[in-house]
Amino acid sequence: MADSVRMGVVGAGSISVRGILPHLGQGDLAGRVTLAAVCDPVPGRAEAAAEKFGVAQGFTEYEDLLARGDVDAVTIASPIGLHYEQGKLALQAGKHVHFNKTMTITVAEATELIELAAANDLRIVASPGEMLRPHHVRTRELIAEGAIGTLSWVSCGAAFGTYHEDEAVRGGSDVLTNIDPSWYFRKPGGGPMYDMTVYGLHAVTGILGPAKRVTAMSGVRIPVRTSGGTEVRTEADDNTIVLIDFGDNLFCVATGTAAGGMRGGFGGAYYGTKGTIDGLLLDDEPFDFPNRNPAELAPRGPGNQALLPHVTGVHREIEEQHVYEDVMQLVDWVREGKPSIVTAEHARHVIDIIEAAYRASATGQTQNLTTTF
Repeated sequence: MADSVRMGVVGAGSISVRGILPHLGQGDLAGRVTLAAVCDPVPGRAEAAAEKFGVAQGFTEYEDLLARGDVDAVTIASPIGLHYEQGKLALQAGKHVHFNKTMTITVAEATELIELAAANDLRIVASPGEMLRPHHVRTRELIAEGAIGTLSWVSCGAAFGTYHEDEAVRGGSDVLTNIDPSWYFRKPGGGPMYDMTVYGLHAVTGILGPAKRVTAMSGVRIPVRTSGGTEVRTEADDNTIVLIDFGDNLFCVATGTAAGGMRGGFGGAYYGTKGTIDGLLLDDEPFDFPNRNPAELAPRGPGNQALLPHVTGVHREIEEQHVYEDVMQLVDWVREGKPSIVTAEHARHVIDIIEAAYRASATGQTQNLTTTF
């Protein structure tokens, strides 16, 4: 077994200061993870994060972290549009990589990173690891067993609302509480599809398998947002409805919208000829699965985080447990040689769905998917 994995955290924004850094700094990870470095381009933010969370080094420049941060692996928690370039640099520097969702914004970028990692015997874990959740595995089994009859269709999705503008790390008076959310509304990489609907797409494809083709309508519904008293013009589509064909006339409706929601949410709702599975409920009653916690029966919403294998003890009290879980998937792979099911190939297929949906909307033509996992 390898020594403690020296981790570099790329970006000290919302996901890092609310989740990644607090989790990885906990004492129960001694001997498994060392918080070696953090970087962020905002002057003073990396240093402030390093001091608050006990990180050995803080850098303003990402290249300095790779060159002088003494890291074995990085978790990339920067804006999505930066993930490809930063991931490529990390792999070229011989570092293992955890990508916060999504890994890239195009299939071509994802393929390049997968091939680069393989050529250099490096590991990639690409969030979100939705099939680590035991209720998703049981949902797949229930469908295969015919518990809801013949599966007819599926719904999933998410909406921006004002979630990012209202996070606790916005509008404060210091560098760790005045983090700008503008990138969520800009290209490349902005919009609810890459940021939020990606969860539902990972769950649905994990349960049903790879999709075949996609069509969609998409555009900007809220042209201007306000954050910290400043207007932000929306460049990335914020209102997208996708129809996904899984073959044999099995369809999924996926949404990434400016507001509102539909049944299924992040995990999907599965409608069969004899019943429905929605979240932790089969026909509105809880169904059993390994380690089911009776206190975690919310049919929608984030819920059931404590069901993830590494989320124990103090980690159940810290935000963004699913991100911590995915980072630990990489840690276990590097230290113990145990491959993770949170694969770059699955992430690439979801990226294929999103990229094809935007292309279908722009052209008015159904798009065939080119990837599998």
